[in-house]
Amino acid sequence: MNKVNNQAPLTHRQRQALETRRLILEAARRLFLEQGYGSATIEAIASQAGVSVSSIYANFGSKRGILRGIREAWHQESHIREVAHSASPDMDGEVLLERLAHATRRQWETGADVLSIYRSAAAADRDASAELAEALQGRQAAFERLAEGLRPYRSPGLSDRKTAALLRALCLPEIHAELVIQSGWTEDDYEAWLASTLKQALLR
Repeated sequence: MNKVNNQAPLTHRQRQALETRRLILEAARRLFLEQGYGSATIEAIASQAGVSVSSIYANFGSKRGILRGIREAWHQESHIREVAHSASPDMDGEVLLERLAHATRRQWETGADVLSIYRSAAAADRDASAELAEALQGRQAAFERLAEGLRPYRSPGLSDRKTAALLRALCLPEIHAELVIQSGWTEDDYEAWLASTLKQALLR
């Protein structure tokens, strides 16, 4: 007899808790952009979100906890981490790069402002600065995993190091901003260009 593994539906309390977290993160994201991380207060975030200050501390513990929550929600929306972790010699190189192009498009489409928030936070908070450095190291590690997954498909002469450097350079947020924000490309145009350029630069 086959067993069906379905997740139990969320309770009303769980749905309320998720909604509270969402409201807090959205309010904090707005205020961090408008006022800067250092100037936005927990009290102001609570007021904007329509929740109590104690609710913010219960959910995130601190302003830096909210910052981490913003980053986690952003990564979950773009699925960029899943792409990096799925890289393997068993996956077709073109498919992997197409998935990376889509995830990168979603990453900058939905959260380019998160980088501005983190830079503001790093300037105001030493621990936030260390967290930004850790996040950048994680990004580097993700591209290194992708480079390894592309080994069977890469152009001759491309080492892991060179491949990771090309991936990192072509997926920079500044390129997305230049093409989409400054030059008026659509997000679809950007994704198609990135996928094509990655393939041309990396695959044999």
